[in-house]
Amino acid sequence: MPTTFTNQATLSYNNQSIPSNVVTGVLTEVLSVSKTAIPAAYQNGNTITYAVQLVNSGTAALTGLTLTDNLGAYTPAAGTAAVVPMTYQSDTLRYYRNGILQATPTIAATSPLTVTGLSIPAGGNTTLMYAVKTNQFTPYGAEESVTNTATVTGGGLAAPLTAEATVNADPAPDLSVIKSMCPTTVTEAGVLTYTFTLQNRGATATTATDNVSLTDTFTPPLTITSVTLNGTALTAGTDYTYDGATFRTLTPLLIPAATYTRNATTGEVTATPGMATLVVTGTV
Repeated sequence: MPTTFTNQATLSYNNQSIPSNVVTGVLTEVLSVSKTAIPAAYQNGNTITYAVQLVNSGTAALTGLTLTDNLGAYTPAAGTAAVVPMTYQSDTLRYYRNGILQATPTIAATSPLTVTGLSIPAGGNTTLMYAVKTNQFTPYGAEESVTNTATVTGGGLAAPLTAEATVNADPAPDLSVIKSMCPTTVTEAGVLTYTFTLQNRGATATTATDNVSLTDTFTPPLTITSVTLNGTALTAGTDYTYDGATFRTLTPLLIPAATYTRNATTGEVTATPGMATLVVTGTV
């Protein structure tokens, strides 16, 4: 980071002191570092790519540098141990000098991520890119975020250089569906039940404006006798439609938000998905 400095002279004569004007200058560092996260938001189980760029504005190459990324390490509460909310993904490190891919440098440690033996050409740049994934210590609440700090040392630097990148928890619904069938072997004209378990791992419940619907084509065709959502009967033509083959819900499905709890001792975050259950029963 550039540093502003000032200087002022003093002229002395005949037991008098006369100050000069104050001059101001800017001292720029030979090496600068910046960090970017892609994407800038995360949900449970997401992968994030970080790009760290080192720019050498000097006339001599810089060698023997080390990059350390704390992977967002933080202390959940006073008196607890620090936890690391991101996990480095093996074999994702890429190392470029002036835009040209180089051999992968030495990874001395993965938590914190420590990369050694870096060099930057005179008047050039070096970029490191690597992927991390959220883990059991990642906070997911609507107001949560993770700030990763990259630190560059060595190479004759007068002091370590740092750069940060913050990614915010995306509170949007994060939906999945699991389908099951009972029984798995059914006789002709027998009763068959399809159960759809709808899960939301996001921090926000779905609303009518999300227009969540489920569509399925039953093969063989099903003669529907009942449809329920969370145990409540649905009405054909109002809540769902079925043309003898394709089933589709009409009323937007409402799925609660996930709940997140943190273990006060270990700092681990446990996600319990919000769930809704749709059951379609009929004969084949």
